[in-house]
Amino acid sequence: MIPNHWYNIVPDLPAPPPPPLHPATREPVGPDDLAPLFPMELIAQEVSTERFVAIPQEVLDVYRLWRPTPLLRARRLEKSLGTPARIYYKYEGGSPAGSHKPNTAVPQAYYNAREGVRKLTTETGAGQWGSSLAFACAQFGLECEVWMVRASYDQKPYRRSLMQVYGATVHASPSPVTSSGAKILADDPGSTGSLGIAISEAVEVAAAGDDVRYALGSVLNHVLMHQTVIGEEALQQLEEMPDVIIGCTGGGSNFGGLVFPFLREKLAGKINPTIRAVEPDACPSFTRGVYAYDFGDTAGFTPLLKMHTLGHDFVPDPIHAGGLRYHGMSPLLSHMYELGMFEAVSRSQSECFEAGVRFARTEGIVPAPEPTHALAETIAEALRCKETGEAKVILTALCGHGHFDLAAYDRYLSGAMEDFSLPQERIDEALTGLPG
Repeated sequence: MIPNHWYNIVPDLPAPPPPPLHPATREPVGPDDLAPLFPMELIAQEVSTERFVAIPQEVLDVYRLWRPTPLLRARRLEKSLGTPARIYYKYEGGSPAGSHKPNTAVPQAYYNAREGVRKLTTETGAGQWGSSLAFACAQFGLECEVWMVRASYDQKPYRRSLMQVYGATVHASPSPVTSSGAKILADDPGSTGSLGIAISEAVEVAAAGDDVRYALGSVLNHVLMHQTVIGEEALQQLEEMPDVIIGCTGGGSNFGGLVFPFLREKLAGKINPTIRAVEPDACPSFTRGVYAYDFGDTAGFTPLLKMHTLGHDFVPDPIHAGGLRYHGMSPLLSHMYELGMFEAVSRSQSECFEAGVRFARTEGIVPAPEPTHALAETIAEALRCKETGEAKVILTALCGHGHFDLAAYDRYLSGAMEDFSLPQERIDEALTGLPG
């Protein structure tokens, strides 16, 4: 069954997360500060203290195109590893865009359309979010304008094509059509871009138009809340509760969507799984970033968010997991990490693609580069079980397919893929730009 509600974990936390701050006054932002970017219903959800929020019927009607999504046991992967562990994965690749992103794109488009918005702007890394919002805008009669990180724009041309099929206008970011993009290009004409830069461009255009708003694919509370349909369905589908839950993290929406309902049960004392986030070595916000107030974008248009960050000036190396190339992290997840509610590790892209190929050859699904991070850690956990003889139940999220990422797999299979080491000096330099 598709859940009829989204779950808001904030009321169940032992302490509330720090609020976003206005960069000029350093006071908590209010609805009026966010109104140029978001419709009032999403602003209300962002600060809500209600445990459950009803999913509108119009949103459920669109969800039914692909939800509920399957929860599958990876028996062939288990056999290839020779592990006593039982591995389950929640597969989100059957959505129109091929990932978990429509779970929030659809309600965001719905609430904006209901309030008379004409056009939504957004950023996208690998293209999953941009194609999801383009699809959602088509469902509710909205225009869609997308700034796609240049590295992914060049690596994944068919993601761009998919967005255009759904009706979106797509720019490579940084672009000359915004002042923030033009400034970056003036300083670095060959910039490969970042999610922070693309956010700046989309926010700049949204803030300048009366009937234009901005939609964000991750990071904020309401986005993670919409994604909890993943974990709520998994709770219904699992016949045995997990000992370990593993998910990839970029901005945090897929991870939060999977684990929040299980954390609710853990906080209630009903289950006690180990929960682990996996991020790229090249963009390690949790494992090497600092917990501080920072801008959510490169140009400094957003409120200040208390989060794990590498600094809003940080531009990650052009790894193929474009959806994980974000300098910051969900403030809600960052707060929960500080509370010790889950662990975090990082992985190199070559070991992640090795895991992706192994999964494809056993389970038949080619994963997107982002969830290969979770798969690499899942395989490592299963091999630890092989050594100890523990028959742990492992749950992970396969948040999207990799059909548009075969050029990346080609680089891996041909031996041309490189791993990017991240010197501490680069992080230190970016962190000097943190707001004082």
